[in-house]
Amino acid sequence: MRTTTLGAGGPQVGRIGLGCMGMSWAYGEGERDDATSIKVIHRALDLGVTLIDTADAYGPYSNEQLVGRALRGRRDQAVLATKVGLIPDGTRQLHRNARPEYIRGAIEGSLARLGVDHVDLYQLHRVDPAVPLAESWGALAELVAQGKVRAIGLSEATLAEIREAQAIHPVASVQSELSLWTRGQLDEIVPYTEEQGIAFLPFSPLGRGFLTGAITSAADLPEGDMRKQLPRFQGEAFDANQALVAKVRAVAERVGATPGQVALAWVVARGQYVVPIPGTKRLRYLEENAAAGDLELPADALAELDALPPAVGDRYGSAFAGASTGAK
Repeated sequence: MRTTTLGAGGPQVGRIGLGCMGMSWAYGEGERDDATSIKVIHRALDLGVTLIDTADAYGPYSNEQLVGRALRGRRDQAVLATKVGLIPDGTRQLHRNARPEYIRGAIEGSLARLGVDHVDLYQLHRVDPAVPLAESWGALAELVAQGKVRAIGLSEATLAEIREAQAIHPVASVQSELSLWTRGQLDEIVPYTEEQGIAFLPFSPLGRGFLTGAITSAADLPEGDMRKQLPRFQGEAFDANQALVAKVRAVAERVGATPGQVALAWVVARGQYVVPIPGTKRLRYLEENAAAGDLELPADALAELDALPPAVGDRYGSAFAGASTGAK
């Protein structure tokens, strides 16, 4: 696979990463299969998918444990990223906690669950409005100085927050949602991160699976799947958004790829330091996603995709209020 670096001064990574959340949380938890998920992570490393992303909130905690088991004996092949600052309450609602004392304790738990002495990237999962960002970011910077963390990043941050953090300690990465149906980050954030040599890590680059064309009705989603609560997957919005998939599929047929590969290749083309982290718990989807790292779309295809209309429905609506930043 083609490679880039995790920002201007970071380690080398494949152009496609792997988001591990859905292996144990939020998407069809009844289908959880840790043994298969470990095989997926191993195969990812074999294919050059080296950025492995998790968080303490996923499970909570069980996803870090899973990733830790998968990386035993292969830690040096992965660029390991985890996150801190969101706490599930057992009802799928998420609460923010970015107090310095919480961050200092949370890294110890993450290191223990992952079975490592450091993580390559530690990300503030969400800025906590109840805590000055300078205090949260300062605590993260302390972990770098202590050698527990190699670099630190932000998730779903505003441009002003990124700049504020930069003035205290280098921002290695910004992680936010970006896909053919979620493009708000292209207005300011992605241009700024490219200019500053900051990695941009798009989560849900396949529109939570919708853009692959594999989800043809809400009935395709298993019970307990968080997507059933999201506005874009409901009623008339679901039907209207199928038109986006049809256009992506048409481009895919022309270039000899799958819709998912086209969606990922479009995201990769947004910048030198853009590394999408699609999630999957199935080997065949992992291999399909990895192949997108070498797919370069022709100019006419990129232009056609650029011209797609926006998705119908907000990203989160009233669901998962603690995760939402207000961006649609």
